[in-house]
Amino acid sequence: MAAWTWRFEKSDGTEVQPAVQPEEFTTQGDAESWIGEVWKDLLEGGADQVFLFEDSTQIYGPMSLHAEPE
Repeated sequence: MAAWTWRFEKSDGTEVQPAVQPEEFTTQGDAESWIGEVWKDLLEGGADQVFLFEDSTQIYGPMSLHAEPE
């Protein structure tokens, strides 16, 4: 069973501990739903961007947590 996990970084690529501790997700949809719920808390906690992994394979990233400018 694949595990979907997030990596949290500052904008310069330094890994940071997330303000909200994620679980190990069993589907990509669960992982993405979680990030959609907590991204503001993660941003306030010092993370600027995230990467999504399936086991050790990077699926995508960096994805900014900063809201797109209007």
